[in-house]
Amino acid sequence: MAKQDDEGHEGPVEIPIVGELSENEGDVCEKLLSVPPGGECVLYFDCPGGSSYTAISLLTLIAIRDLRATGIVTGECSSAALWPLAACRRRLVTPYSVLLFHPMRWQSEEAVQLPEAAEWARHFSQLEGEMDELLAAFLGIPDDELAVWMRPGRYISGREFAEAGLAELVDLVSLAKPPRAKKKRATR
Repeated sequence: MAKQDDEGHEGPVEIPIVGELSENEGDVCEKLLSVPPGGECVLYFDCPGGSSYTAISLLTLIAIRDLRATGIVTGECSSAALWPLAACRRRLVTPYSVLLFHPMRWQSEEAVQLPEAAEWARHFSQLEGEMDELLAAFLGIPDDELAVWMRPGRYISGREFAEAGLAELVDLVSLAKPPRAKKKRATR
């Protein structure tokens, strides 16, 4: 079902996922929720990643609401941004797209006591394994194939991602407008 935007244009809702995932989570969630269940939307990715929990939240919204999402990697789609991209039914990349696959990174900006740190380490280990399984499932690839990219971590080009059968490759050169023909000057 096409939706009309603020300017009166009809078509799928277009949602940019640009910059750190966590910084834009509220806006992206609001826009995803504006798409009717089963509706169509286009997500444009230029995102270095962010919180693992934000990644799971966005994937969950897309999947549970059965959104017919198309993900287009216009620049970078790395780290946590891979999960919402994986939830998209259709994925498009360019040869210049970059996707960084890597193990979860443990980061804490708070001073914690040893018991809490030990619990976080247990949780972190469990979450990392489950998230890798989830990503492999949504990408439709075996866990061991994903592990080759995840450990120790690899930058994957859009071309390589498409060659793995995970996206369609858009040739930007073919989209370039041909140069205008130069007008000949009359000479005497």
